[in-house]
Amino acid sequence: MTDVEIHWFSILNSLMIVLFLTGMVAMIMLRTLYRDIAKYNALDSQEDPTEESGWKLVHGDVFRPPQKGSLLATYVGIGVQLISMLVVTLLFALLGFLSPASRGALMTASVVTYVLMGGIAGYAAARLYKAFRGEQWKQMTLRTAFLFPGVLFGTFFVLDLMLW
Repeated sequence: MTDVEIHWFSILNSLMIVLFLTGMVAMIMLRTLYRDIAKYNALDSQEDPTEESGWKLVHGDVFRPPQKGSLLATYVGIGVQLISMLVVTLLFALLGFLSPASRGALMTASVVTYVLMGGIAGYAAARLYKAFRGEQWKQMTLRTAFLFPGVLFGTFFVLDLMLW
């Protein structure tokens, strides 16, 4: 058996395992949903109202803003910034602007795109915070701008002090 045949066999084996496990999870979810829907339909057909259970209890909490909405919006903004930085840097690398021969170009491009994507992060955080009915969206953009770099700087500063 050659290496190419073993490679294709491994890929096919992994694909079959993923498909099998996905099918199992889908069947479990379908059974659960079918039982819940049948139970709710049976409750609706009865005349006397019984105590609500299951997903009907959650319907009032879906659109309620979270308790720590500002922190969640900050983390979402930081995540948007990091993901957009990653996508732009990888796009530049795929297009050939970042060569592996020039050392440090990838790191420089990552830092520059991180800084440039700060506006997108502030917008995403402020928009989500306003969706939570927050009033201090300007402080939200500043928190988004300074939280991740501040934690990174503080960590490296303390590590540098301990190793010095």
